[in-house]
Amino acid sequence: MQTDDTSPPAIAARFRGFLPVVIDVETAGFDPQRHALLEIAAVVIRMDADGWLTPGPTHACHVLPFVGAEMDARALAFNKIDPHHPFRDAVSERDALNRILTPIRKTMTAQRCNRAILVGHNAHFDLGFIKAAVERTGYKRNPFHAFSVFDTVSLAGLMYGQTVLAKASKAAGLAWDDAEAHSAIYDAEQTAALFCTIVNRWRALEMGDVCPASIA
Repeated sequence: MQTDDTSPPAIAARFRGFLPVVIDVETAGFDPQRHALLEIAAVVIRMDADGWLTPGPTHACHVLPFVGAEMDARALAFNKIDPHHPFRDAVSERDALNRILTPIRKTMTAQRCNRAILVGHNAHFDLGFIKAAVERTGYKRNPFHAFSVFDTVSLAGLMYGQTVLAKASKAAGLAWDDAEAHSAIYDAEQTAALFCTIVNRWRALEMGDVCPASIA
């Protein structure tokens, strides 16, 4: 909780100056240097005046494959994305980065955070694709820490003994829809809910408190 004009906002104080931002990407393969980035979704994490985390709004866009990008048919079959569908309303990697990262930088400034830290399920996969797109486009204002992440695989494994997003979400008492899974928006929002649930329950255990029902 902020107590005076010089104290950092609660979320900056809680995470050592980092702003947690959930990122999920959908791609045409596993290699960020070779395979196309097709979707990005981001959810900025918020903290209320009492110290409880909640997911903020979602920012998302479809992305055009970069020139020369490779497409793994198995990856496209898995995420059910048609990169050339006329109604995807996809934008270039640079425009996608600008759309996703600009609101993150604004929130960092408002919350007086030094950097954003990527939260993800297998987070280094998502970070790798973001960094590769930043490098390809020469994007100069990437807010994310270069290598530090919060990974909900590890957190959920510790808290619930589950490492698969669907199973971890169910173990945390969250709803899960298999038909919606493997889209960037759905997976980012589920990961954000899972991250907030884990951190809030840990805080409740540490303090001997009870999470409010609205964010438990």
